[in-house]
Amino acid sequence: MAELISREGNKVEFKVSVPAAEVNRAYDQVWAGLARDVRVPGFRPGKAPRKVIEGRVGKGYVEQEVRDRLLETHYTQAARELKLSLVDANIEPQTLASGQSFEFTVKGETYPEVKLADWSGLSLSAAAPEITDEVLERTMSDLRERNATFESVERPIEAGDQVTIEEEGEDGGTYPVYLDVAEAHVRDALVGKAKGDTVEITVPAHSHGDHEHPEHTVTVKVVDVKTKQLQDLDDAFASSLNFESLERLRGDLKGELERRAQQEGEAARREEFITALIDGMEADIPQALLDRRREGMLEEIKDDLGRQGVKWGEYEAFMQEQGKLDDFMADLGKNAESRVKRDLVLEKLAEDLKVQVSDAEFNQTMNALAQANGLTPAELSKQLGPNGINSYYISLVREKGLQQAIAQLSGAKSEGSEAATESTDESTETSAE
Repeated sequence: MAELISREGNKVEFKVSVPAAEVNRAYDQVWAGLARDVRVPGFRPGKAPRKVIEGRVGKGYVEQEVRDRLLETHYTQAARELKLSLVDANIEPQTLASGQSFEFTVKGETYPEVKLADWSGLSLSAAAPEITDEVLERTMSDLRERNATFESVERPIEAGDQVTIEEEGEDGGTYPVYLDVAEAHVRDALVGKAKGDTVEITVPAHSHGDHEHPEHTVTVKVVDVKTKQLQDLDDAFASSLNFESLERLRGDLKGELERRAQQEGEAARREEFITALIDGMEADIPQALLDRRREGMLEEIKDDLGRQGVKWGEYEAFMQEQGKLDDFMADLGKNAESRVKRDLVLEKLAEDLKVQVSDAEFNQTMNALAQANGLTPAELSKQLGPNGINSYYISLVREKGLQQAIAQLSGAKSEGSEAATESTDESTETSAE
């Protein structure tokens, strides 16, 4: 049961009371899981007394598991019950005890008031790319290129060859160079040379990552020259790709291209629609909301750099030296504002359309997400935490609202086309009479 305590602007506070019966049920579920998973010497699995299990895992562990389970479930339910879309929240749990009700208080911020322009008559121009015969033949040609073979030849190097070179020096090595995709200075230096020749390649000054490299010369020896052999576009080529015939290959390839084009068209229409919503929105966005999103994005960047072994302080110092830090932070602020506006319009759209995601829908998508990540639903819920679960629920509502709006616009367009056709038919019939 959720009770709204106060709401001032976009600041909100509410209290949630969980009945003792549900608290006991959560305790039973946690104990059942521990009895199944915790091995106690001298007892068969599932037969150890609770006191013994508690002695191995600690009383605090049991209470924390029960508290997490209750918060994960009832925080999201309370937000939905009170029709609150929370940007951020601080949860303050009260004392937890078996056989007693459990209460927690939530203090958070809701999204600011947003007004959308009338989008019902919006005409979306984005469309799926047309898969013409030319597109299909170009794709077939690319497929043929990707499956080409190379055979050694005894002649001067030509522009489309694969050349194996051995680089001199301590850091040298032997590796192939595909001249049809090689940089111009490499291709120009090697074309016309032959197997056994020693070649000097002048590498122009360039930047690579954080380093500036001056112009320098690399000496290589041509070890082998191979020419590209393209297969004929026939049934044998199709068979090498596990298709029964060239006709079947073309048909399946065209079907896949059309499927991807359809997806591309749908994505383009979605972005066109969202952009139109943002352009027509009216909202007083708190600076704190923009700052929080920017800080969150910056933390993500720091985490990504950390996974690559790069410290943020070092990266920041490098950008400062290059005079790029101000531009970086400005771009980060613009991206944060763009994301906030996107969230706001999609949230308002779902609200205007009165979109609902049932418990069954939510649980089904959570189970699918858990399975895709090799987790149990309980493990996923624990990873996400109450705020994460609520954010995931909100994302489902927004996505459902967006799909509903796009479908509504598509339906209106179809009805308009049909009406226009009927009108034209009637005019033609009248003229004929």
